[in-house]
Amino acid sequence: MNQETILTNARLVLPDRVQEGTLLLRDGLIAEVAPGRSAAPGAIDLGGDHLIPGVVDVHTDNLERQVLPRSMARWPSVSAFLAHDGQVAVAGVTTVLDALCLGDLGFDESRLQTARDGIRDLGDLTAAGVLKTEHFLHLRCELPATDMLPMLEEFHDDPHLRMVSLMDHTPGVGQYVNAEHYKRMRVKAGRTPEEVDNRIAELTAQRERFAEAHRRAVLALFEGRGIPVAMHDDWDAAVVARNAADGIEISEFPVNLEAARAARAHGMAVIAGAPNLVRGGSHSGNVAVADLAREGLVDIIASDYVPPAMIEAAWRLTEVAGMSLPAAVATVTDNPARSLHLDDRGRIAPGLRADLVRVREFGGMPVVQAVWRGGARIA
Repeated sequence: MNQETILTNARLVLPDRVQEGTLLLRDGLIAEVAPGRSAAPGAIDLGGDHLIPGVVDVHTDNLERQVLPRSMARWPSVSAFLAHDGQVAVAGVTTVLDALCLGDLGFDESRLQTARDGIRDLGDLTAAGVLKTEHFLHLRCELPATDMLPMLEEFHDDPHLRMVSLMDHTPGVGQYVNAEHYKRMRVKAGRTPEEVDNRIAELTAQRERFAEAHRRAVLALFEGRGIPVAMHDDWDAAVVARNAADGIEISEFPVNLEAARAARAHGMAVIAGAPNLVRGGSHSGNVAVADLAREGLVDIIASDYVPPAMIEAAWRLTEVAGMSLPAAVATVTDNPARSLHLDDRGRIAPGLRADLVRVREFGGMPVVQAVWRGGARIA
């Protein structure tokens, strides 16, 4: 029997325009997009609210925040995963890549346990059919870490894997290209200057020994597999050029305009963080996403560590960069879906999945009112 739902009196955010209209959902798909209102019995009146595609988040650390809600207070892993799932669902995220770290540089050894538990829970909870949102896996590979490659070899063929990123959090490159900023941050956290200097020297030596070999190993492992590989925290044009030559097609969170411009010149997709845009700048002193957007250097917005920031960031793009609402919404829906080769979602169009979010504006801020995944209400 066909399962049908009619959503009417909505401002449909279509790929090229916003149109007042009606959607017919049938068996989990969008069956029809029509202008005007429906008078059919049982049609759900959305009261003129916006209706956008379900959000596709290519990178979130939100699971880590649920696992460790307070310092030294680790939460049971399955409970944490379910809390994470509920939070992303009510934020309008219908497809999420849980970004889990492989390899430790001494920042937080517990992240490795979070990765192992998270990969196991993702599989078990998906198989049980208890998750609201569709979860996939994003493996973050810390290149200088001695334990990264053995973990990657353990998980590289996980059936939920949809994205891999190369990372290097050594002070002096990437996110911490400003080593003095890194040092001040660690001293503020309670380390002595001497301790920090010694740790920087150790990490630099470790990077010189392992990072290059690990990079080659990761790229070889995923060559020809159709899984997108990104570079995390690009920091200059030379790094971006090398990434492009190695077939890397995504620049994830470039730390300055130089790197983002170089990524665009090489035809790479640029991922930026929603919290940076919503807060008005980077918490770590790197480039503001608003500045990237004004130059047309933002293709995809990811939640990074705040899932509710995704839709708010899309609305902000219309203000700070003059983007049309369809183009801004595409940064959290269509563009990320295409980057992951998920061609069945990300747009409101007949034949695609009925992943949808009802959004009402409050003082110019978008507020999620309802979420459907595959035509079923999940929030």
